[in-house]
Amino acid sequence: MERIIPLKETLTIEFKSDLSKLANSDFFEAIVAFANTEGGELYVGVEDDGTITGAHQEHLNPTTLSAFIANNTIPPISVRTEVVEDLLPVLKISVPKSYNNVVATSSGKILRRRLKADGTPENTPMFPFELATRLSDLRLLDYTALPIQESKIDDLDPIEIERLKKLILAYNGDKTLLDLENVELLKSLGFVREVGDAVLPTIAGVLMVGKVDALKRHTPTMHSAFQVTEGTNVRVNDDFVLPILASIEKLTSYLEAWNQEREIEIGLFRMPAPDFDKRALREAIVNAYSHRDYSKMGRVRVAFSDDGLTIANPGGFIEGISVQNLLTAEPHGRNPLLADALKRIGLAEKTGRGIDRIYEGSLIYGRMLPDYSSSTTVTVSLFIPKSNPDIQIVRMISNEQNRTGRPLPINTLLVLNALKDAPRATVEELAIVVNLTETIVKIILEKSVENGLVEAFGNGKGRGYILSRSVYSDDSQRRGYVLQKDIDKTRHLELIQSLARENEFISKSDVVQLLHVSEDRAYYLIKKLVETNVLKIVQKGHYAKYQIVN
Repeated sequence: MERIIPLKETLTIEFKSDLSKLANSDFFEAIVAFANTEGGELYVGVEDDGTITGAHQEHLNPTTLSAFIANNTIPPISVRTEVVEDLLPVLKISVPKSYNNVVATSSGKILRRRLKADGTPENTPMFPFELATRLSDLRLLDYTALPIQESKIDDLDPIEIERLKKLILAYNGDKTLLDLENVELLKSLGFVREVGDAVLPTIAGVLMVGKVDALKRHTPTMHSAFQVTEGTNVRVNDDFVLPILASIEKLTSYLEAWNQEREIEIGLFRMPAPDFDKRALREAIVNAYSHRDYSKMGRVRVAFSDDGLTIANPGGFIEGISVQNLLTAEPHGRNPLLADALKRIGLAEKTGRGIDRIYEGSLIYGRMLPDYSSSTTVTVSLFIPKSNPDIQIVRMISNEQNRTGRPLPINTLLVLNALKDAPRATVEELAIVVNLTETIVKIILEKSVENGLVEAFGNGKGRGYILSRSVYSDDSQRRGYVLQKDIDKTRHLELIQSLARENEFISKSDVVQLLHVSEDRAYYLIKKLVETNVLKIVQKGHYAKYQIVN
């Protein structure tokens, strides 16, 4: 009999021996650890090395065991239990991930599951700083909004407060803040809170406008780094501790110096094309500070290399966000108060869709897309590849935006980019590439056809799309357009021939069904094959039939 129980333990699979009757506390602790991590399956009656030894007789009643577990976890965990017959009976307990709470045993133990350095899993206590991280991930706690009991308002730097005011003016922030006295300004942004008779800085306050010595005392996790490497040579390696506003300005200055720029001709005009879009870079840096986990040691790191630019920060994606749904998930962050302050100052995208700006910075130049695939559960890592702009795409987007007087939506840019890389595609194929629904993709494509950005061929599900002739302005590009446009004709004729070889007769309706084209188009294609002596007509009239010429 084929084994149905996994062979080894992983982050979501755990084995427990039941030869000596597993203690109840071991049940509860293992289940709580799963719930506080990614969920998983507990197999009782399996040794650590995967040997099946069977569950104890008292653990073979799944119904009562489920209730027992729920009564001994806080909040109660609803598990699914079953007895699996694999050589010997094994108890399988499926534990869901807790999305709304941190779970504990009834005795007060809070555990999580993790992988050790050798890749094997273990259950370990959740420490206070990890508890804060978990609550932040679940959006149950804003760590940056907490007041610092040991701090005082003198820990906030008047010079940094003046920097904040200048940034509000420079980035068109909330100018009503400028009418407030300093203390009221700090209160309005949540940088200080009244606790009893005292006014105490919050973690966000110290992070944003705190003195350096206060940062080191109260928020020791606040570090930043800028690096430049050429091959294996390190050109710049600056590790520094400054409040967030000063850090953003310092990193922006570095980027201005190292971000090379060229010019692109668009008709009679020239437009600058930096290696990395400046607005996208600023948004990416602001995102790194806005969403990082300040309860963990680490640093916001900006690194130039020969291949591109990396911006990384401690703290993985919060619950509900993944690499796959970055552009479609509802915007929400780990540090709401800090994020709101950055929006009001004008540094962050006010809609919370900063990720759109990051992608737009590559899409408007026809470049390779930003890459978050190196992100882990503890780090978000953005890589923006260094690549040449696609002049034709830049020209097309620029002309369309000048025509309409507004930027193209991010989803439209994504679809146009996908067509650039896969020149002839169906709605279904494009929906997979851009991770949007087929309905949305179809609406974008048909609107782009109306606006002259895209051309369509065929009907129904087989309807294909290519970028319009306007994109292919020079001779080499125009040859690509002609090739893509004529591919329908060549391919359709070949498909009809194949259909005729496989059947004794074919009709116009057969061709319509095969190619998803109109009846007029089907007749035209059949006529071409008859004229070239590939097909011959064997029955005339409305229900004409055709046969391959041997």
